[in-house]
Amino acid sequence: MNCSQKDVLNIKDLSVSYPHSKKWVLEELNLNMACGERLALLGSSGCGKSTVAKALLQIIPPGSICRGEILLSGNNLLTISNEALHKLRGELIGLVFQDPGTRLNPLMTIGEHLIDTLYAHQPDQSPSLIRIRAEELLDKVGINPQRFNSYPHEFSGGMRQRVAIALAIALNPPLIIADEPTSSLDVSIASQIMGELSFLCDELGSSLLLITHDLAIASRWCSRMAIIDQGRIVEDCPTQQLIDSPRSSIAKRLVAAAKIREESTPLVKPGETVVLEVDRLRCWHALGGTPWKPSWVRSIDEVSFSLRKGETLGVVGVSGCGKSTLCRALLGLIPIRGGEVKLLGTNLANLKGSDLKVFRQSLQMVFQDPFASLNPKMTVLEAISDPLLLHDLATKTSVKEKVRLLLQQVGLTPVDNFINRLPEHLSGGQQQRVAIARSLSLSPKVLICDESISMLDLEIQSDILSLLRLLQKNLGLAIIFVTHDLSVASSFCHRVIVLERGRIVEEGPAEQVFQTPKSLLTKELVRFSPTIFSTP
Repeated sequence: MNCSQKDVLNIKDLSVSYPHSKKWVLEELNLNMACGERLALLGSSGCGKSTVAKALLQIIPPGSICRGEILLSGNNLLTISNEALHKLRGELIGLVFQDPGTRLNPLMTIGEHLIDTLYAHQPDQSPSLIRIRAEELLDKVGINPQRFNSYPHEFSGGMRQRVAIALAIALNPPLIIADEPTSSLDVSIASQIMGELSFLCDELGSSLLLITHDLAIASRWCSRMAIIDQGRIVEDCPTQQLIDSPRSSIAKRLVAAAKIREESTPLVKPGETVVLEVDRLRCWHALGGTPWKPSWVRSIDEVSFSLRKGETLGVVGVSGCGKSTLCRALLGLIPIRGGEVKLLGTNLANLKGSDLKVFRQSLQMVFQDPFASLNPKMTVLEAISDPLLLHDLATKTSVKEKVRLLLQQVGLTPVDNFINRLPEHLSGGQQQRVAIARSLSLSPKVLICDESISMLDLEIQSDILSLLRLLQKNLGLAIIFVTHDLSVASSFCHRVIVLERGRIVEEGPAEQVFQTPKSLLTKELVRFSPTIFSTP
């Protein structure tokens, strides 16, 4: 594909407001992209990044106000007909979503997705040629065309994202938008996906608009960055210039947050008391086979470690290595096939009924998606009160004061501004603070954080990590910090274990593991860990 103009995209004075809102989400925003350019659009949550993508595709909610000018390959998207828009989507602009699961119909095969897209724009093309093109697209994104008749649920997250890329490039559009395309993927798969997407854009001559909250990802794959804040572009310059000498306050905060996340900081010194011991833990899942020769998936296989008071243990590995299975096993949410889990010296397998319930209070979890972990119909007060009342740790008259103290502890002040809100009225960072407060309500000895910052933007990630450090210092918490990003683990954790196929392949002091990795997997995780100092 060849560009016929210097600029493939030119946005002039774009303003957008949503129905029933007096606030402009975007206000007189200006942005241009040259043919074949890679541009990263960054900003904090709620700054308007995703609204830019929606405006480009003209998929903003009915009743919204959208004014200004959006020129895409010479076509003004705000004035052309709906019929012309349907044609332009796919032919002039392709979109790679954050969650490929939302893009794929679970009832359609992978091949049917591609054929459907191609046929919608090329109805006169013969079925055989469309089939050939669909298989060619699968091959381009690294999927064997023999998987043509597979369904989305039969693919891993990385493979589903490759299918999403195939759909985005199917019609060779001059502009591809990738909206947080790697935030739900581990660092190794994320690097592969971005590498393939960048290569395909270069091959097609397409421009790439990467919408992301991750400054490290942006710096690795894009030559130019634009920072959006409160609906306006506040900085737009070459990548290295922004990292070396940011001008706007938001850019300075993003660069500072990235450096804080990557640089080692003094950690709370652990105590001598061992609060958790895991000895040869096994979680095997039966896959069938004969009674005399069953087939097993060894999700967790002979895993052993200990955790002291005030210590943070990083659990690192790629998708499917067993990280989340380990968390669920420690919490008793799935059965274990062998081994022991001892909390404060007591084997949890020997406890039943009320005794087990009391001990389980000492192990609490903070989940990856804060919004999904909160009941959307419960206020902040109700969400934090619930475990306190369930475990008889407060009465209906005393619970509100306990909740207020917990909210103060996690930095949600003034408390009256938050206590009666619903989750949907909180930012991502505020939701995660509520989730942490709820976990702390039972006075745990061990806090398990399962990818608890991966869905948050860079500034909020830094805030949550600082909060966890403060809580650990004040409460003596032992923390199991599960992440796919070894660079974060190296700066936040005392020790790290690296999991591969359910087994520990490397362990040691966090910074040492990051600086001098020994196993092949750890070396790969270090190589792919995004930092603002890395280059493509």
